[in-house]
Amino acid sequence: MARHRFGTTLASATAAAVSLALVAGCSSGDDSDKATAKDGKTVITMGLFGVMGYKESGLLDQYMKDHPDIKIEAEVAGDEQTYYTALQTHLAAGSGLKDIQGIEIGRAKEVVDTQADKFIDLSKTEGVDHFLPWKLSQVTTKDGKVLGLGTDIGPMAICYRKDMFEQAGLPTDREEVAKLWAGDWSKYVEAGRTFKKNSKDKKLAFVDASSGLFNAMIYGDEKQFYDEDGKLIYQDNPVVQDAWNLAVSAAKDGLTAKLPQFQKGWDPGLAQSTFASTVCPAWMLGHISEKAGPANKGKWDVAQAPKGANWGGAFIGVTEQSKVKEEAQKLVSWLTAPEQQAFIFEKLGNLPSSKTALDLPAVTSAKSEYFSGAPIGQIFGAAAKEIPNKQVLGRKDAAIKDAFSQGLQLVDRGKDADEAWKTTDERIKKLTR
Repeated sequence: MARHRFGTTLASATAAAVSLALVAGCSSGDDSDKATAKDGKTVITMGLFGVMGYKESGLLDQYMKDHPDIKIEAEVAGDEQTYYTALQTHLAAGSGLKDIQGIEIGRAKEVVDTQADKFIDLSKTEGVDHFLPWKLSQVTTKDGKVLGLGTDIGPMAICYRKDMFEQAGLPTDREEVAKLWAGDWSKYVEAGRTFKKNSKDKKLAFVDASSGLFNAMIYGDEKQFYDEDGKLIYQDNPVVQDAWNLAVSAAKDGLTAKLPQFQKGWDPGLAQSTFASTVCPAWMLGHISEKAGPANKGKWDVAQAPKGANWGGAFIGVTEQSKVKEEAQKLVSWLTAPEQQAFIFEKLGNLPSSKTALDLPAVTSAKSEYFSGAPIGQIFGAAAKEIPNKQVLGRKDAAIKDAFSQGLQLVDRGKDADEAWKTTDERIKKLTR
């Protein structure tokens, strides 16, 4: 999952676009020579991905300014999938790791279960009681070792086009829009049916894709694909079943544009205004504003989702291989402190995983000019506090989520829903052997 940024009232940053060597986020194993630079400074290396915000916001420069004896070398990968593949290779080899490595939430359980000995324990780090209750538990081993500290989270809302809602006779005020589907995702689909029935432009779709709806529904619950013992439960979990059935219903009723998020056609769909709404985590607003472009500024708005749910987020941990563990741990603690998390939100839009930061003015007062002045700090902050306090992760969460998305794309393309479920089930079984 690539992480993006707000591009309107919030300061913009350069999107990560790096060579494959940099994408790996891990060097070839010569880090031991870089612990001290020629000028005598202690060097801390970082492997990051997407737009985690530390480099883009200037926080790393600020840290070096405040600590003139420290030099930070950060490599930022644009694509998390490629980054993680390289990280796995270096973890397995026990070499080439950076002092600090980013860990995406979809990989957290796998790292906890298989690579815990490669990271130092951050549980005794001073002042880490400010995180949301469920955040650090996602990277904590059974014996209490904390492998990373939280960066951001991805509470979800509904991004919608006011002009398209208006021509279909739906309300446009964000609070009235939220009332359409308050407390029940099926009401969101029902609003889609009203939209389709009344829309003056029959080419417009209500929502981009059924897979986004599926993701939003399942990530509002404690458990999705695994139970606490690591056993696969997706086949019998009513949360997954209900989400699948509702997503299939939306697809069969022709409410979707058949454009899964971040896949081919989705960006042109935003630019050409082919759908009226999408489920949007906080980090997605930057991508929408960038791809929908200036012509659609002020046409988009943000309303509360039916229920709080989380999609995305990450951690940063210190590797055992590091020769500067103490200095790296201090840097990780500083970067993830409430003030720095609020600063990144203000600059880039990555919503804090710190409950303390969520209540700081920089977050609560944030508005998006592109999204019609929506009080995004309040909307996403409130959604964050609705997320269940317990989040059960599994080793192959990210791959299973992708398998379900692919299965729903089959339904979008006309395949029988039962056959699509069967195909999805077979793919997951292969993934989890």
